[in-house]
Amino acid sequence: MKKIWILTAVLCGCFLLAGCSNVNDTETLNQVSLLQGLTLWDYYGSRSIREVKELGNIGLGTFDGLNGELIMLDWVIYRANEELSIEVPSDDELIPFANVTFFDNDLSYELNDIKTIDELKAELDKKVEELGNNRIYVISIDGKFNSMHIRSERKQTEPYKPLVDVLRVDQTEKKLDNVEWTVVALYTPDYMDDLNAAGWHFHFITKDKQTGGHVLNLDLENGTIIWDFTDNFKLHLPDGKFFKSLDLTVNQDDDIKEVEQGK
Repeated sequence: MKKIWILTAVLCGCFLLAGCSNVNDTETLNQVSLLQGLTLWDYYGSRSIREVKELGNIGLGTFDGLNGELIMLDWVIYRANEELSIEVPSDDELIPFANVTFFDNDLSYELNDIKTIDELKAELDKKVEELGNNRIYVISIDGKFNSMHIRSERKQTEPYKPLVDVLRVDQTEKKLDNVEWTVVALYTPDYMDDLNAAGWHFHFITKDKQTGGHVLNLDLENGTIIWDFTDNFKLHLPDGKFFKSLDLTVNQDDDIKEVEQGK
C-alpha cells in the first residue's frame, strides 16, 4: 500500500509539473518585430496568426502588407479592414508587427466623462506616475462612448512606401456615435522608444464586432478600466532579408508621432 501511495504522489507531481510548463505567462509582453521596422516599410509578415495566439490572448498590431489594424481580445484576432469593418482572418495569415500578452487583472476601477483622447492619456499618465514610469502596461476599457474616431489603412502592394506616406494617402477614417465595447491599449516607457512608440497606443472594437480600428480620438461616457502590469518583455525579430538590411539607427520620432496621432 505504501508503494502505491508513493507511486501516486510521483505521478501527481509529474502531472502538476507538466501543467505548470503550459501555464500562460501573464507577466511578459511579446513583441513581433519593431515599430521602427514597420515605419521603414517592412510590411512582410514573419509570424502566423496561429503562432501569435501562442504568445497571448490580448493585443494589437497589423497584418502582412499592412492589411488593416489588428485587435486581439479573448484569444481571437480581428482585422479592422480599410472600410473599418471587422473580419476574422485565417490562422495561416502572417503578421509583421504585434504586441500581445496573456491578460490578467492587476487593477480595475471606473472611468467617467473623459472627453478626448488627450484627457484619457493625461488620466492614464497620472496612474503611470503612481504605479511606476518604467513598467509596461496593457489595459482594456469596456465602456460606453459618446463618440469614437478611428482609422485603418488600405492593403499595400510592392514596392512598399514608408508608413507615414501610406497614412497620408491610404488612410480611412470613421467617426462613430454612441457605441459600446472595448479599447485595448499598450503603454511602453520612454526608454523603449527605439523598439516601439513610447507612451500610449489605442485600438477599438465595437460590441457587435462589426467595426473597429486605431483610435484617433474618443469621448468616453463611462466604463471599466483593467490594468495588466507586464514587467517582462520578449522580442521576436523577423528573419527576412529586408529587415536585416534596414538602418534602424535613423531617427523616426516625427514620423512615429504622426503615425500614432494621425496628424
